Amino acid sequence: MDAMALVAPSPKLLEELSAFFRLLSEPARLQLLCELKQAPSDVAGLIERTGFSQSHISRQLGQLQRAGLISCERDGVRLVYKADDRLIDDLCDLVQNRMRQRLQQQLDQLQPH
Repeated sequence: MDAMALVAPSPKLLEELSAFFRLLSEPARLQLLCELKQAPSDVAGLIERTGFSQSHISRQLGQLQRAGLISCERDGVRLVYKADDRLIDDLCDLVQNRMRQRLQQQLDQLQPH
């Protein structure tokens, strides 16, 4: 077992972790992350793909960018956003695997043995 895993997180670290998971708990931000994982996009493209308003998308992108989960590059007059942080893939894989395990356990309990 990793030695760092044995140390209880400080209150400050717990607050940071909580803020990070709150950031990811908003469905609109998750949808924008998924869209940007598929392909970089400007705000107009995200409006078209999600149906969200420009102000809502801009607000969510700002929060994701401040958290370091997406980046932004200028392409002429457009700002193009992309999500290339491997952390998002790793977290999504981890959560999806856990959900699959739990659903499989529930299914196994429903089936006669």
